[in-house]
Amino acid sequence: MILHDKLNEIVPVWRERARKLVKERGNVKVNDFTIDQVYGGMRDVEVLVTDISYVDPATGIRLRGFTIPEVLEQLPKAKNATMPYVGGLYYLLLTGEIPTTDQARAVEAEWQARAFVPAHIENVLRVMPDETHPMTLFAQAILALQTESHFVKRYNAGMKKDEYWIPTLEDSLNLIAKLPALAALIYCKKYSKCEMGQADPNLDWAGNFARRLGIANREYEDLARLYFILHSDHESGNVSAHTVHLVGSALSDVYLAFAAGMNGLAGPLHGLANQECLGWLLSVREKFNGVPTKDRLEQFANETLASGKVIPGYGHAVLRTPDPRFVAQYEFAKKYFPDDELFRLAELVYQVVPGVLKAAGKAKNPWPNVDAISGTLQYHYGVREFDFYTVLFGVSRVLGVTANLIWARALGQPIERPKSMTTAMLEEIANKA
Repeated sequence: MILHDKLNEIVPVWRERARKLVKERGNVKVNDFTIDQVYGGMRDVEVLVTDISYVDPATGIRLRGFTIPEVLEQLPKAKNATMPYVGGLYYLLLTGEIPTTDQARAVEAEWQARAFVPAHIENVLRVMPDETHPMTLFAQAILALQTESHFVKRYNAGMKKDEYWIPTLEDSLNLIAKLPALAALIYCKKYSKCEMGQADPNLDWAGNFARRLGIANREYEDLARLYFILHSDHESGNVSAHTVHLVGSALSDVYLAFAAGMNGLAGPLHGLANQECLGWLLSVREKFNGVPTKDRLEQFANETLASGKVIPGYGHAVLRTPDPRFVAQYEFAKKYFPDDELFRLAELVYQVVPGVLKAAGKAKNPWPNVDAISGTLQYHYGVREFDFYTVLFGVSRVLGVTANLIWARALGQPIERPKSMTTAMLEEIANKA
């Protein structure tokens, strides 16, 4: 093929050109940034604004300024629940204030009233081949919901810019309300071949998610609440959050923007981490036929690093302490199933691996992140289909990205349009420097 042959000829030349530029002149400034940052995915370039969340190196993710322990302690809880209403979290993300119990319940009631899924969504999912990936089904279902967009109707009718946030809020509430049912439909189609569980009018949004999956277990209802809160937002620079912001900045409605974000979340470098962490734990358990001794695990960890592989879930670019989201899930498991074999292995890894990473000089911040244990908890309660975990992540992430999009519309943030440069321009700047 002519294009393949020509590209096969010139790609190695361009690879070497880019490598040399970044390696030798990466610290040269281009305006206020370095060539390394421009060519390196804009990592750590502070050009995004969000008041919804911030990753603090000392305390971890802060949601509207509140640490994870503060969020879990201060948000109101349902009767007999140990974890807060997710509706209370959404109130916090949108307003910056801790809600009362009545305010949290009011958000939950809004979701419950909007939870009906149109029949054509089930038809879209039903006609897809059985081998379709869950995230493909998830994105398609979200796109199919776009027929319901209030923003599109209001925009086409002509509305003032300072009103854009109002139908965006309306669409966001409708989308969030329907996602547990969508996820359950996908779960049943892909794995259990079941009829979707019925929602309980006396249960909250997260509790009903558990019921729709067919898991009538109070512990799992609390885990769902915890999981959705912990995974709700993580600043604006990650792929899924930034994609929603970027697409939304063109005034695409919530459904189009969120579906685009989920396509980004489906990428292996973003949403696959929890699967990789659980897969690694299962492989260790299989290798040792159970939980190894501390010494044997330490030896295995050293051998893993020496072979050029990584230990997934450990080492963090920002945090100087264990991720509070990891800690919250660790404490949940310690409380409810301390003798679970896979959890005992995850606990042992937590005790061993940070020290191994430090001694090997492999990570300045060798602490576990949220993914190091989240799959272990899902696995315990029977949700063992790895490729469904990214759908769980997506159901959670809708909370943060829609809150950000609503505020972007409220503040009149413009379309995102950064300026590009050519490699030759960067080389010229480097040579002048």
